[in-house]
Amino acid sequence: MTTLPELRARAANKESFREVGHYLSFAQHYLDFISDPRRIQAEIVSQNEPHYRFLQYKDDGSFSVTRPLNSRLFFTADEFGRALPRLTQLIAKGRGAQPTAADRELFNRGIYTIQQTIGAALDSLPIGESNKARKINGDLFERLIQLLLCALGVDCTSGTVAVPIVMPGIEPFAMKFQHDLVIKSGELVKIIGSVKTSSKDRLGKIFVDKFLLHRMTGRDVPHVAIFLNDVQRKGKHPRYGVSATFLPGHFKGYTVKLNSLDGVYYCDIRPNMLTEPILRQHIRTFDHFIFDDLGELLQRDAIAASVVREDPEGSPAR
Repeated sequence: MTTLPELRARAANKESFREVGHYLSFAQHYLDFISDPRRIQAEIVSQNEPHYRFLQYKDDGSFSVTRPLNSRLFFTADEFGRALPRLTQLIAKGRGAQPTAADRELFNRGIYTIQQTIGAALDSLPIGESNKARKINGDLFERLIQLLLCALGVDCTSGTVAVPIVMPGIEPFAMKFQHDLVIKSGELVKIIGSVKTSSKDRLGKIFVDKFLLHRMTGRDVPHVAIFLNDVQRKGKHPRYGVSATFLPGHFKGYTVKLNSLDGVYYCDIRPNMLTEPILRQHIRTFDHFIFDDLGELLQRDAIAASVVREDPEGSPAR
């Protein structure tokens, strides 16, 4: 049986995740590990939103407590094993899958579970390595989204987009922008995206990126944002709760006064995103990007721009 130190070492090594299959395998091994309650010190129920749970490790994990895990989305080991064949089919077929409502739920839960098993394993790192854990977790989520798109035959990477600026009387030059997700068709940049585990402290950049690109080129290239969730742990042990990291006022202000994005997607969507009119209009679950919106976005405006892809360690460029 795989041990927690083995899982932690595997999660901390980004070379362990070069294919979608590596993510699926890791998730199953982690879920198998926590399925035996003897390996876990305690399961803590969130005080304010009880469907969120926290796992506390034993001494092999320095008695650390994980991030909040949404039990409505987070698969058990048995559930993940049963869902795996259909999840693999959906990943392979993408927008051609014609998914049912049950398929959509399974897909969102699958992606959420895969990424949260990595994050939860990294939560067992010593407290002095928490920044390292956050960086690795974010990089691996970005890579997961890229790999999902590559599996659909989409040319995508993370990298620097050099936007040409041509104006009368001024020598032509280029402005360079770093992006988590750059989707191309030949020499054309078709979609630009931000891929983050949460929107905390990062919400404004992609709105501004879209505004600047439009002003500089006159082209309305689609900009999307993909987030895993927007909750974090609050309180003290053992009375933990969760708090939201999403800033609805900022989101609505950027959307109304600057420009709207072409898609904002969550695996773990917050309740107010389903009820508040502006949020409900612009934010949807991640399945909509893969199954509904991707094809339409690829038909929209584009720019001819050079893209400097990240090195192989940082991006699974095709």
